[in-house]
Amino acid sequence: MPTIERIDSFADELTAIRRDLHAHPEIGFEEVRTSGIVADKLTSWGIEVHRGLGGTGVVGVLKGKGNSSKKIGLRADMDALPMEENTNLKWRSTIPGRFHGCGHDGHTTMLLGSARYLAETRNFDGTVHFIFQPAEEGLGGARAMIKDGLFKQFPCDEVYGLHNAPDLNHGEIAILPGPAMAAADFFDIRIQGYGAHGAMPERSKDAVVIAMTLGQALQSIVSRNVDPLQAAVLSITQIHSGSAYNVIPGEAWMCGTVRCFSDEIRELIRKRMREIAAGFAAAYDAEISVEIRDGFSVLVNQEEQSRVVEEVARTVVDPAKVITRSTPKMGSEDFADMMQAIPGAYFWVGHDGSVPVHNPGYVLDDKILPIGASMFARIIEKRMPAGAHA
Repeated sequence: MPTIERIDSFADELTAIRRDLHAHPEIGFEEVRTSGIVADKLTSWGIEVHRGLGGTGVVGVLKGKGNSSKKIGLRADMDALPMEENTNLKWRSTIPGRFHGCGHDGHTTMLLGSARYLAETRNFDGTVHFIFQPAEEGLGGARAMIKDGLFKQFPCDEVYGLHNAPDLNHGEIAILPGPAMAAADFFDIRIQGYGAHGAMPERSKDAVVIAMTLGQALQSIVSRNVDPLQAAVLSITQIHSGSAYNVIPGEAWMCGTVRCFSDEIRELIRKRMREIAAGFAAAYDAEISVEIRDGFSVLVNQEEQSRVVEEVARTVVDPAKVITRSTPKMGSEDFADMMQAIPGAYFWVGHDGSVPVHNPGYVLDDKILPIGASMFARIIEKRMPAGAHA
């Protein structure tokens, strides 16, 4: 069976929703308009709506036929990125410095599509919790929802999530049982030196020089401290300092991220970062502070739920396009925190796109909206079949 015919019939409406969300992107914990649209759509389809979890999160509750007590969560992220869009799309971002450069507008729309279909058919026995999550992009939206009582108010026996994948071909679906995405830390390093005239460097404690050399030294952690058979990444993604051509700045800031799959490696990298920074502070007679924040847990797909995704995928797309032996991704995903609380699986839906996510030229292919919506819907129908329970 291909994508669900009923979902295909309103694919144009899904495209319109997605493009509207794309034109009005909102970053983490600011998804007021987006969550309002989600709540209004769910309500119009007769789905019970709860708002405000994790700030701007939305949960829809839908009961199927029968009396089964089983409950399944389906999750989509809603936030955009704080970056500029560089496309010529008619529906490009209308808000400067805001861009759905990761396709969360598509994920939200896919979950809305499955919600509409399931509300119309109710061909399942149990309860679906449609989880629309804010602030996936490094701000801890999943943890915020959990802290607000997500799984206490809306208990789930299992949870499922997805992501678009421009690195796969159109219609391909990938699932990897076990550790599938890396844990992530985010770090801020502040260097306090001593400023001086650009022509008198001997009177300074040059924060720029310290930042440059410290940045190079930090790269040795992965290359010389981490077991080469263990995957790890340390990336410095921001350096800020200076304001004039002839002023040696006394302060500099460095920011970045660390990714790995092991708590031991994670702690090793944190320890070495602090030790190296302390050594540089002594060597340059400066003050260096290191703040490291736990951003994401390792995303681990459970075997049972991964098999469910694989079996369902073979009914939605060409079975030859179902990939079950993908390699782990160094990217991170805070759905991992939900799966630490509830067993589940996270999978990828491929689409035609030569530009990767988080690039200003990234474009989501709207043709995959019915695929994602059909995957979510069929997971529910498979795991909670109508008539299977007394």
